[in-house]
Amino acid sequence: MFFVLFSDMAAYKPRVISLTKKPRQTFGFFLRMELGEEGHLIRSLEMGGPAELAGIKDGDRIIRVNGTFVDGLSHTEVVELVKNSGTSVTFHIMDESTYKEAKAKGVNLSEQHSTVGSKVIANGVAKGDPKPKLCYLVKSASGFEFSLFTSNDEEGLFITEVSPGGVAHKAGVRAKDRLLEVNGENVEDCTHEQVVNKIKQAGNTLMFLLLDEDADKVCRSQYAKMGSRLATVKFLPHKPRLVNLTKGPDGFGFVLREEPKQAGHFIKDIDRDSPAGRAGLKEMDRLVAVDGKEVDNCSHEQVVEMFRQGGGECCLLVVDQETDQMYKLGKVSPMLFWEEMKDSNLPPSYTEVMNTATPAQPDEKEEEDLKPKLCRMEKSSDGYGFHLNGIQGVFGQFIKEVVKGGAADRAGLEDDDMVVEVNGVNVEQSGHQEVVEMIRRSGNSLEMLVARKSVYDQLKAKGVSITRMLLGEEPKSQEPKSQEHSPETSKKEIERPESPAEPAKQRTPSVSSSSSAESIDERL
Repeated sequence: MFFVLFSDMAAYKPRVISLTKKPRQTFGFFLRMELGEEGHLIRSLEMGGPAELAGIKDGDRIIRVNGTFVDGLSHTEVVELVKNSGTSVTFHIMDESTYKEAKAKGVNLSEQHSTVGSKVIANGVAKGDPKPKLCYLVKSASGFEFSLFTSNDEEGLFITEVSPGGVAHKAGVRAKDRLLEVNGENVEDCTHEQVVNKIKQAGNTLMFLLLDEDADKVCRSQYAKMGSRLATVKFLPHKPRLVNLTKGPDGFGFVLREEPKQAGHFIKDIDRDSPAGRAGLKEMDRLVAVDGKEVDNCSHEQVVEMFRQGGGECCLLVVDQETDQMYKLGKVSPMLFWEEMKDSNLPPSYTEVMNTATPAQPDEKEEEDLKPKLCRMEKSSDGYGFHLNGIQGVFGQFIKEVVKGGAADRAGLEDDDMVVEVNGVNVEQSGHQEVVEMIRRSGNSLEMLVARKSVYDQLKAKGVSITRMLLGEEPKSQEPKSQEHSPETSKKEIERPESPAEPAKQRTPSVSSSSSAESIDERL
């Protein structure tokens, strides 16, 4: 018989790790049950995959999946739990030796929960902790205005003597930051003198990858290796641009070209009064991605096909020459900007809800307020009077820029309302363009089930399905849909006459819409 003291039980607290993957990709490991081994084992980790980046090790045991205790479940049941979680999942993980020791001592693992407020590791970075940061410095007459020092107590090179308001300070560099990379080259194993020489040889511009003091402590405690692909780009002065385009009668209004002695796909010959011209594309912008898909390794024909498959609408990520040179200096892709923008607009995950302190029990009035809103409106000469916002490639739509006194305002729509249904059809898992088309097809009247962001988050955290039944109404009956076929889109495109001396140009195939760094808006 074993007697387990409370202090012993505390030693067996599992790690909480949240993983996120892209659609049709994996979390980067195999889940197994093996003869002679207890528990659900992690095996065959994919190097650089979400699981490996998060610090999961071969032989680790999964204790919980999205809060469900799984140590006593069958292999098939656990696999289904993971598959049903979609593109994000939260595990309670225990390393092999700790798991076996706990089992030998008779510890009840079902009682081992992470404490409220404990750190959750998300794809290798603790949620709520700063990421490594990329900082771009341009030398002034006073130099870069910082110093480097090494410590006898800790390995690494650290920033010190940052001049307030100086070049380094304006770039986001702070005292006690640990230096990881200089112009895309790792310097963690370099001597002080070697790094100083690299900085001197770099000339007038530097791209640093840094860890601030708090992030450095977290990484050291977890033995985590941090690279530029995990970095935040919020401190970089030059920003890639998201351009939302809708094809006009004469196409998108630009030519896509590959330039001699330059890698990449470039925007050329922009018609001023065209979708491309009005959206702000510039001559020699380099195309980074189409609808979130990076094009650097694609042929010209493959990129043109991406435009054609977009059905006349697309979201482009582009960089001008100055921005392109800055990213290349750090040997990083502008896709970091896309990923950071996209992640910043994702709805709260299970882990964020799970690690929030349980609020006091609401009174009846508060509980009564946890309801969606059913908004019915008639289109006026100015439209419905709101913007529908969404992130390209990410589910979830929300309301912005409700016009005061407009149809939407009178119906009760408010900024940041989350859209749940359009004319009785749930759209939580629908893409932005799908929802826009549904609204367009509704004619002059529209019915939307929405919820305030705070209400939406609370109901989702409670596992409550958001329907009009919460308002005491019956589900809206749907008329059987007749089979529809969209007309074939013409593949023929209008080309400008070309001089024989120039290489052949191929125009990429092209609702009034606009774009910003945070969302794709469409006036309705």
